[in-house]
Amino acid sequence: MNKSFSESYAQAGVDVTAGYESVELIKSHVKRTNIPGVMGSIGGFGGMFELPVGDYKNPVLVSGTDGVGTKIKLAFLMDKHDTVGIDCVAMCVNDVACSGAKPLFFLDYIACGKNYPKKIEQIVAGVAEGCVQAGCALVGGETAEHPGLMPEEEYDLAGFTVGIGEKDKLVSGDGLKAGDAIIGVASSGVHSNGFSLVRKVFNINEKTIAVKYDELGKTLGEELITPTRIYVKPLLALMDKIQVNAISHITGGGFYENVPRMLKDGFTAVVEKDKCFKKPIFDLIAKTGNIPERDMYNTFNMGTGLMIAVDADKADEAVRILEENGEQAKIVGEIRTGEKGVELV
Repeated sequence: MNKSFSESYAQAGVDVTAGYESVELIKSHVKRTNIPGVMGSIGGFGGMFELPVGDYKNPVLVSGTDGVGTKIKLAFLMDKHDTVGIDCVAMCVNDVACSGAKPLFFLDYIACGKNYPKKIEQIVAGVAEGCVQAGCALVGGETAEHPGLMPEEEYDLAGFTVGIGEKDKLVSGDGLKAGDAIIGVASSGVHSNGFSLVRKVFNINEKTIAVKYDELGKTLGEELITPTRIYVKPLLALMDKIQVNAISHITGGGFYENVPRMLKDGFTAVVEKDKCFKKPIFDLIAKTGNIPERDMYNTFNMGTGLMIAVDADKADEAVRILEENGEQAKIVGEIRTGEKGVELV
């Protein structure tokens, strides 16, 4: 039994016993994520994971870190805290998978004004679900109570992941060439990017998120809280079958910032807008906020969460593999010689 308790610390706004209660509540969620390689259990000073180095000739570790951003404000307004953890995991593991690596483990960091154990449990339940979807383990984390730094009801959530890949199979973009097909993979919606603009456009508050839109078939809040799609397992399945030349995760900065990140100098990505996936939420944002098209494509994923470049003669097979693994995918453009960047036509 843990007998640690400080009356003085509690009077200062930090309840260490709530922290212990939170740890007990999250243990069952963490256990869901256990995979081969996990060592020890949560509660120690470091999360341990045994690297599967025997499965690789030249293993390379690939890491990624991110948070949920101002989408977390929506969780506060809706008092719904079991999905933002999925967003946090997705933003990290999708990036790592874009490098051709398999995420191994994840750690989260929750800073809160006051530790409400049941709320912390909901948040971590979402993190654990994200880890299950990505096939990685939740090996540790930190919950820090920060009285006076933020309101008692609020929190922030961030995390990081470490993955592993075979050195000569990592996706670096070096194999990119003119004529490669670009495959778009559908998003689940706004994901976790552009929410400062979304909040401004809709004047997000308890009333506006409760409005139901016919074009959405649900309330604005229900649409916006939809978790970021985790592409790890379909991507790994694809890379196991065919050569992938480049991948871009369409996050903050939309098409104009993210697509060029997968290109090498001398090549441009030509993307046909009409062939990309479309989601009603983006038309609603543009119409409501009178947002120019270029700003939309420079902020949001617009319904397409990934762009993948493959040899043109492998494009149909790539689409089939992604669809067999639960994704919506189709050819949306091609790689051409030219100034490094993206051209939307």
